[in-house]
Amino acid sequence: MAALGIISLIALMIAIFAPHYWVQRQMKKHADPRPDYAGSGGELAQHLVEHYGLSGVGVEATDKGDHYDSESRTVRLSQDNFSQGSLTAVAVAAHEVGHALQHHQGERGLWLRQKLVGLATISDKIASVFFIAAPVLAIFARTPLAFFGLVGFGIALLAIRILVHLVTLPVEYDASFNKALPILREGGYLHEDDIEGARSVLKAAAYTYVADALMSLFDLARWVRILR
Repeated sequence: MAALGIISLIALMIAIFAPHYWVQRQMKKHADPRPDYAGSGGELAQHLVEHYGLSGVGVEATDKGDHYDSESRTVRLSQDNFSQGSLTAVAVAAHEVGHALQHHQGERGLWLRQKLVGLATISDKIASVFFIAAPVLAIFARTPLAFFGLVGFGIALLAIRILVHLVTLPVEYDASFNKALPILREGGYLHEDDIEGARSVLKAAAYTYVADALMSLFDLARWVRILR
C-alpha cells in the first residue's frame, strides 16, 4: 500500500511539472538567433501593431515575462525576445500581439479573463492570510460545522483561481492558433520550413498556464479530501 502511494505521488508530480518542463524546452529549442530574419521580436511586434492599426498599443521589454497588459495596452516581451530575432522571439511576439488584437476586437474571452484575474488577485491575497491562519482558526473552531466552514472557504478561494485557468486556456489557444500562426504564415514573416517550429512555440505559449492549473487542482483536491 505504501509503495502504491509513493508511485501515485510520483505520477502526480510528473503530471504537474511535465507541462512546465515541456514549455521551457520548446522555448529554448528555438531560441537561437536567426540572422536571416528581418528583425527582432520587439521590432516584429511594433510592426504588427502598426500594420493592424492598434492605436495606443505600446511595445516594450520587461523582466516579468512575456505578456500583454490590457490595462496599459502594452505588449511586453522578455529581454531576449524583445532584442533577438529567434524563432521563439518571433512566435512569442506574434502571440502577444494576438492578445492585443483580441482586446482591440473586444473579444469576450479576454474581457472575462481580465475580470476574473482581478478577482483572483484579491482572493489570492486573502488565501495567503487564510492558509497561514487556518491551523490557529481550526483550534478555535471546536464544532464540526465551524471546521467545515473553514475548509469550504479555502476551497472557494482555490476554485476562483481554477476558474481563471479554465477561462485562460481557450484565450491563449486563440491568440496562438487563430491569431499568431495565420499572421506568421500568411504574412510571409517565416520560411515555410519554420512553420512547424513556430507551431511548437505557439503551443508552448498557449499551454504556459497548464502547470499552474494542475497545481491549483492538486491543492483543491487536498482540501476536498480534508472535507470528506
